[in-house]
Amino acid sequence: MAKIYKFTEEGLKKHQEELEDLKTNGRKDIAERIKVARGYGDLSENSEYDDAKNEQAKIEARIVELEAMLKNYEIISEDEINTDKVVIGVKVTIKDTATKEEYTFSIVGSAEADPLEDKISDESPVGKALMGHSVKQTVEVELPDGKASYKIVAIERQ
Repeated sequence: MAKIYKFTEEGLKKHQEELEDLKTNGRKDIAERIKVARGYGDLSENSEYDDAKNEQAKIEARIVELEAMLKNYEIISEDEINTDKVVIGVKVTIKDTATKEEYTFSIVGSAEADPLEDKISDESPVGKALMGHSVKQTVEVELPDGKASYKIVAIERQ
């Protein structure tokens, strides 16, 4: 059975745009790079050609991956999000019980996760531990460097 990818409306749009860009601009750009590299002569010793072909393979693999995601997805609608508990599509603020530091991030499906944008997956250790819990509850998380304890401070819509 195919995996169902869960997206917010914003995440779905972002992935659709990336797919369209790769199919149009990405393929066109890499075809031009390959054409130029072929002009350099002997392909057996042509590193520009090899690099361009490797990049082409990466682009095609990403296109296949995105197409698979966009065939099997479920939208997490803002209207359906209940902020009583941590679910995909909420923004959650937690406090580390040891350091008293607070962290705020969005819980998203695995395909949308981007820690640099404060978006963590529901399948990550922290995301998985928080799922289904409410404000004021404390959860234990098994991290690579040991256990951590977090208290849920707030849950809100993204």
